[in-house]
Amino acid sequence: LHNCGFRRPKSLLDTARFTLSFNSQHRKKHQDSRALWKHEAVQKYLETLSKEYQQVSHLLNADSINDFEQRTLRRRCADLSPIAAAFQEIKEAEREVQELEAMCRELDSRDEKQLLELALEEKETLEEKINTLCRKLFQLLVPKEKYDRSHVILEVTAGRTTGGDICQQFTKEMFEMYQNYADYKRWTFDIVNYTPAEIGGLHHAAAHISGDDVYRHLKYEGGTHRVQRIPETGLSSRMQRIHTGTMSVIVLPQPEEVDVKVDPKDLRIDTFRAKGAGGQHVNKTDSAVRIVHLPTGLAVECQQERSQQINKEIALRTLKAKLYQQIIEKQLSQEQSARKLQLGTRAQAERIRTYNFTQDRVTDHRISYDARNIKEILSGKEALDKLINRLLEFAEIEAVTEYLENLQALEGGG
Repeated sequence: LHNCGFRRPKSLLDTARFTLSFNSQHRKKHQDSRALWKHEAVQKYLETLSKEYQQVSHLLNADSINDFEQRTLRRRCADLSPIAAAFQEIKEAEREVQELEAMCRELDSRDEKQLLELALEEKETLEEKINTLCRKLFQLLVPKEKYDRSHVILEVTAGRTTGGDICQQFTKEMFEMYQNYADYKRWTFDIVNYTPAEIGGLHHAAAHISGDDVYRHLKYEGGTHRVQRIPETGLSSRMQRIHTGTMSVIVLPQPEEVDVKVDPKDLRIDTFRAKGAGGQHVNKTDSAVRIVHLPTGLAVECQQERSQQINKEIALRTLKAKLYQQIIEKQLSQEQSARKLQLGTRAQAERIRTYNFTQDRVTDHRISYDARNIKEILSGKEALDKLINRLLEFAEIEAVTEYLENLQALEGGG
């Protein structure tokens, strides 16, 4: 659009031209959206986008542009409009806060105490509004990941521990936590495999979860979860001895259309009797199905339905999703190679969180965040949602910081 005097940038994050210095010290300060918002370089960048929005809006009203240029400008305007609106809204709210602060400094007599309380209350409301708008603004700036809106297959597997069955019990609690969280978020939670342990715990389970933005919320749950607790039964419980165990979570994005061709000759299909709770058919019919993909060694099971044919269809769909996951993982690693989030690699072996029952504390090691009341978190409702949203906010800030660093590197390279 050079003819219009306007050059469309490659992305929302490559229009600014300024020097930015983010090192590890700065990153520690930028663990919330409000802190990042206050950085001078970020302010300059957002001013650039705001001015660009005004320029694009002005050009859209010009008679000299052709249809192609108009379509391009409209797309760019749609990109910039919510960013510019949030930016101006935050600026306006900050001006109101400054006015209230100036007024509060003058209200110090007893007669004005009630008015001062009202002003402080309004200031607190505005501060909350600014925090919310900052979060919204950085969500707009961060490019959406390709699979954020996808459904997922979530798998849990018990780890090993020396004595006791705390791993199996913890795995069961975690699986139920995600099931409750799905209900809290109004998602659909369909169990495709469930292998219980002998003493009330769980060895392995898998579920297909569908709904709005499921992968976006669950993508950072993958990894090793550690539990520290005194077993409720057995010798360790009488000795009040704390045991440490682990369980792992795998979260696989599953786009609605998973187009993976599987040659029937590459499959070995076994049937066996279901082991889990499922009604009278359990241990009476060979309804459970295990499919092994011979070229890769991938194996999946499904035993939840009474019909062997339905279990076979579900298992095959799960297998295709796992094969497709290999393609997805390659794409994700390529996309993230230049953006090393402090949230880690999402690898199954990576310890991401510790649940310490004796101290009633959950620690997320990636963001150095402690939350109290384990029961509330394991209930899979508001407390878990708060923890997950804190992870998402941290990831968004890291992503914005990384993009701004890349801009600086491009500027330095001429």
